[in-house]
Amino acid sequence: MTYFRRAAIVLFAAGSLVAADSFAQQDSSDLQRKVDKIFAAYDKPDSPGCALGVVRDGNFIYKRGYGEASLELGVPLTPESVFYMGSVSKQFTAASVVLAAEQGYLSLDDDVRKYVPELPSYGKTITLREMLHHTSGLRDIFGLLLLAGRNVEDIHPTPELLDLVSRQKALNYPPGAEFLYSNTNYFLMSVVIHRATGKPLSQFAEENIFKPLGMTHTRFYDDRTVVVPGRVPAYEPRLTGGFRIDWSTNFDKVGDGGLMSSVDDLLLWDRNFYANKLGKGTLLKELQTRGVLNNGKQIEYALGLFISTYRGLPIIEHGGALFGYRTELLRFPQQRFSVITLCNLGTSNPRHLANQVADIYLEQQLAPRPASAVPAHVDPGPFAGSYRSADSHEVFYLTAREDYLVGNELEFKPSDATHFASASGLQLNFDRQPGGGMRLALTFADAPDAPPQIYEKIHPLDLTAKDLEQYIGEYTSAELQTTYRFAVKDDKLILAINWQEPSVLTPTIRDEFKGAEGTAIVFRRDAHGQITGFDIFAGRVRNIAFTKTAK
Repeated sequence: MTYFRRAAIVLFAAGSLVAADSFAQQDSSDLQRKVDKIFAAYDKPDSPGCALGVVRDGNFIYKRGYGEASLELGVPLTPESVFYMGSVSKQFTAASVVLAAEQGYLSLDDDVRKYVPELPSYGKTITLREMLHHTSGLRDIFGLLLLAGRNVEDIHPTPELLDLVSRQKALNYPPGAEFLYSNTNYFLMSVVIHRATGKPLSQFAEENIFKPLGMTHTRFYDDRTVVVPGRVPAYEPRLTGGFRIDWSTNFDKVGDGGLMSSVDDLLLWDRNFYANKLGKGTLLKELQTRGVLNNGKQIEYALGLFISTYRGLPIIEHGGALFGYRTELLRFPQQRFSVITLCNLGTSNPRHLANQVADIYLEQQLAPRPASAVPAHVDPGPFAGSYRSADSHEVFYLTAREDYLVGNELEFKPSDATHFASASGLQLNFDRQPGGGMRLALTFADAPDAPPQIYEKIHPLDLTAKDLEQYIGEYTSAELQTTYRFAVKDDKLILAINWQEPSVLTPTIRDEFKGAEGTAIVFRRDAHGQITGFDIFAGRVRNIAFTKTAK
């Protein structure tokens, strides 16, 4: 090959590289404009918003803030802004437990009562591993606080919460029988870490995770008097316009939540999933091993992480939500691609936003969205009404609009004659029953292996004031240390708990009422038909008994 020919080839190759690089820059700018469009609703000086980090191969390919960190001070959000992370904290708590196990302080298969003997013996061992997988059956601490009439935003020292959890005489279900997300599991892990290692979770995580990874703006917030540089408040919209602030500096419970972090710091955590720098080598495998139920069925929850798929690609993710904070850390491990979305607006949906960002960058690798064959005419009217779960006693209300259904503030559009779906992935599957009844199965597109939630259509009762008088009285629960007072006002059954505003109960079927926050109250009768008490259900809390003490 002559010198001139070689030189020409080199020059051509160099020109090609320059052209490719220019194309890459142009393509990158185009992708970023598309991402900015997703967050456009927040990208203004009079709105809270989100901080975003898009990560590929361990580095940011795009990051920026949209909206304000502080409406009062006019400070914009940036990737350095520090957010309350909510349940994204759980993966850090789980990592602390795994690292403590590596150091010989505990075993994941230990009985929790080895470290928390205050808990009752429920007839079967509850292991730390079952708690980390949310298969323990322990009732949710937030639900217990709500049902006890206590303000979640108040100061709740660990001894108070331990007392409340330890008063529970029963579990939601036998350990290992099913998966039901419960914050109690991870709150108790903070107690386990402290008692097993002699260090509070905040110190153990700092020494074993945050400091080794260089996460200088990340901490477990277990002291409400501590100043957190860069921390942002959160907001909720007002019905009359504008926003109200929605955060609590009183709240210093950790384990299930309590982590403070930023987009920049979470990049360092994300990198560690490809090149672990922590502990003795078991961390990544343990964190990403899905739980298994007693019947051998594998669940999607690992240790502080959900492991599933999105549009055909494996994902590892977890979100968080408390007060007005909404957070999401979404990882596509095969593509070494992640989206970090941290928002300080209670109406934001960071998981949906993260999915949309992934749609842009991974467009060529994601499976096509299934085409929806919507019938020309589907009358939603026959499907509207009230549906009750025999297991949870929860009632799901559906109303009909022109050509779709509305329930829980979601719109469900028809995909065929008996199936409706929302944009969030919640699906309604109707099945007509003999005798004219209707059964509803709720499923989730993102969790195809999860069992459907079954509801039967009911016709709610219309009770008179005279009918309601039999429920009047005071009822107490030793498990919650609280008294419920029922009265009749304006032909409605009214419930008063402590200092809270009395709430109106809605009758569903005989001796059952729907209360505030999705609670269900099921009254009990003796052999003579007299009301003796009731059981209350509230999502992640099942079957707490109240006894009638006064008329």
